[in-house]
Order: sequence, then structure tokens, then C-alpha cells
Amino acid sequence: MTQTKPRFKTIKEYLDYDDGTDTRYELVNGELVELPSEDPINPTIAAILLVAFSALGIRPRQLAIGHQIEVESREVTARQPDLMVHTEESINALLSGERIIRLGMPVPQLVVEVVSLGSPSSKNYQRDYVEKPREYAARGIPELWQVDPNRAVVNVLELVNGAYQSRPFAGDDPVLSPQFPTLQLTAAEILNAGK
Repeated sequence: MTQTKPRFKTIKEYLDYDDGTDTRYELVNGELVELPSEDPINPTIAAILLVAFSALGIRPRQLAIGHQIEVESREVTARQPDLMVHTEESINALLSGERIIRLGMPVPQLVVEVVSLGSPSSKNYQRDYVEKPREYAARGIPELWQVDPNRAVVNVLELVNGAYQSRPFAGDDPVLSPQFPTLQLTAAEILNAGK
């Protein structure tokens, strides 16, 4: 017996859907698309960054793992970064009853994406290095990090005149964040998940 995939006409239907599993999905052209399983290091990297941002005095309610943001794309309706650092405005809008940062709502100060394994011609690479930066820039998110353990680099992308300018950090380079200039982490501390 073949089981049909549910189709959704609205983002609310998608948000209300629960298949009883821990499977992560994105909504693409009205259909659920299962996200590839994460490397076990990804949530550890997100947790290390959460602790580092917390040490800067950022309020715990502004740090989020698992929040989604609606994007303008021909295919994908929403993205779920590995970590978000909310502004007061974006977290207040989200906590006012929404379960996703909708179009028109205030955006977070920073999103972090831990990059999935893949060659430049792979879907993973295209999603992480081409599509997501384009979508986040269109939303006006001031800073995006691409943490890529496989290439041993942390790219910090700053939004300048509607487009991201990327600066790579590797090894013992201190990661310089335009939004958080007092952050004290090296690329190696992030990439090695605190080893």
C-alpha cells in the first residue's frame, strides 16, 4: 500500500502537521520534503555557540534552536537554521502567538547554518551556499554564519546594501562578528565542537 504525501495550501497547515516522528521537514511547493539527517556534530556546534552568545549577556529567550523563518523563494516556504539570535522585536513577534517568523515580521540579528556535507554540484551545497544566503539576504537578516566542519571554515556573512559580503575564518583565527564584536571564539573552537 502506497502512502501519499500530504499537500499543504497554507503555511498554517504545514505548521499544524505532526506525523508523530522527529523527522525534520521543509515545505517545498506545498509538499513536505524530508531534510537529510544531520551530522551529530551539528547540534553540538549550535549548543557551543548558544553558550558563547549567552556569555555575551544575550538574554536566553533571544537564543533559539529550532525556530523557523518564512522565506521568499520559488520553492521553499520556510527555513530552520541551526541557531538564531533574536532581536527583542523578533522574539516578541514570535512569542506573540506565531510559531514561525512570518514575512513582514522583524528578523533575527543573526542566523547560523551548520553546512551539510556535499560537493559544489550537490543539492546540499547549493542549498547551504547559494539558496539560503539569497533567501536570508532578501529577508534583511544582518548577519549569517556558515559553519562548515568539512571544509574547516566559518564564513561570516554581513549584509551590505542588500547582499552578503563573506569573510572566512579558519584555524586559530578569531571569528569577527559585526553584530557581536566582543565575541571571543576562534574558528577551531567552533569547528572542533569544543574539543
